Amino acid sequence: MWHRPDGFTLGGNGRAHLKVEGLAAGYGPVQVLRGLRFEARPGLTVILGPNGAGKTTLLRALAGLIPRGGEVLLDGEELPEKTHEIVRAGVALVAEGRQLFPQMTVTENLELGGWLVPKAERARRLQQVLQDFPKLRERAAQLAGTMSGGEQQMVAVARAMMSAPHLLMLDEPSLGLAPRMVDELLALARRIADAGTTVLMVEQNVKKALAVADRGYVLERGALVASGPARLLARSTVVREAYLGAQAEDTTSAADAARRGRSAAAPVS
Repeated sequence: MWHRPDGFTLGGNGRAHLKVEGLAAGYGPVQVLRGLRFEARPGLTVILGPNGAGKTTLLRALAGLIPRGGEVLLDGEELPEKTHEIVRAGVALVAEGRQLFPQMTVTENLELGGWLVPKAERARRLQQVLQDFPKLRERAAQLAGTMSGGEQQMVAVARAMMSAPHLLMLDEPSLGLAPRMVDELLALARRIADAGTTVLMVEQNVKKALAVADRGYVLERGALVASGPARLLARSTVVREAYLGAQAEDTTSAADAARRGRSAAAPVS
């Protein structure tokens, strides 16, 4: 059973709610995201899209790594724009590529995730995280750089959980991993969400991501083009043809197919 390392709750049900209105972000004069409106409600929300859609830019903007415009609310309060303040507000990002310290042990990498809390609390969280990640307990003294890609990704997720986040953001957690490890990490994201940490994940592995998510959005060229419950998006004609390689099962016109595919995209309330 997964446990949050902090033990406290948020709001009425202990789960964070992210609401984004008119989000814009980019790099210098290049605008990548334009007027995004979406929510990450309690549970697991996935942002889908091809390379270059703006998925990583979205998470970097929410994490304060690049400037952003628009309104971002976490549990009704405006999310700060500076990274250290965002972390203190309860948001953690597991960046693409894991970004561990390879010459440090698993334990040392994990401790860095709780560096902002007192030493005794950091030790308590470390023990809880090692209990929740038994594979890492076995490798606690191993150098992170000597681990497999999947094991390093697990360390990166565990390090983020050391900050006891209300909102955990995962950037392409399955990238470059063997299928078995992909299944294990996505199942881990699902367990974290079920235990009370809201999860916002961006992924290219559409089929597997929708299988574990509650709700999904499709991002194309910096704009959201579809949204809805994950089970409906998985059956959407547009998603199946564009991302799953499925053939249309009828002779409906392309326009009708697009309309039906986007019918899962109810406006976010």
